[in-house]
Amino acid sequence: MDRTAADFVAAHTRPAVPPILPELRLWLADDPFDLWERTEEATGTVGLPPPFWGFAWAGGQALARYLLDHPDVVRGRRVLDVAAGCGVVAIAACRAGAADVTATEVDPFAAAAVERNAATNRVRVRALLADVLDGGADGAEVVLAGDVCYNRTMARRVLGFLRRAAAAGARVLIGDPGRAYLPRAGLRVLARYDVPVSRALEDRDVKPTTVWELA
Repeated sequence: MDRTAADFVAAHTRPAVPPILPELRLWLADDPFDLWERTEEATGTVGLPPPFWGFAWAGGQALARYLLDHPDVVRGRRVLDVAAGCGVVAIAACRAGAADVTATEVDPFAAAAVERNAATNRVRVRALLADVLDGGADGAEVVLAGDVCYNRTMARRVLGFLRRAAAAGARVLIGDPGRAYLPRAGLRVLARYDVPVSRALEDRDVKPTTVWELA
């Protein structure tokens, strides 16, 4: 663990229960803009991506809820959570009985948040600090992605990765609250949830959110 990143996460988050996941407790932030500013101050870098790891986004919550309600999807399997953020999906996969769970992130603060949240929920998640989107799923049997289509570039890269994973035999699930850059072709609906969200993050108080499977 990067101790500096771990200390930063501990200093700027607090324990919280995600609205549709009463089984879990996560270390989350209150104000995205304050956290973003503090992150730039801590790193001495202006123009960083938003600190996605400080929040349990609607797509991740819905996907985590689905796994907890349908543990057979991951039970006993090798699981990869892509662009894991705070780690909510990876943690739910562990709680649902996955044999091995890896959560990938490119942000050291996110990797530290995944490790902290996994420890709080008494599960073991491997936090991999690496950009894997140009490669393959490395033998994962189930690949998960929560709320990853928030801009055109990210959607293009992550969907390419997910399609390669599916072609290699992995089951691929995506949680998405209606982001503009998620194409519907080749997806089938598994479940829908209404997820309460913060107005600081979204344009409404409740986001209708879908769990999709990539055919």
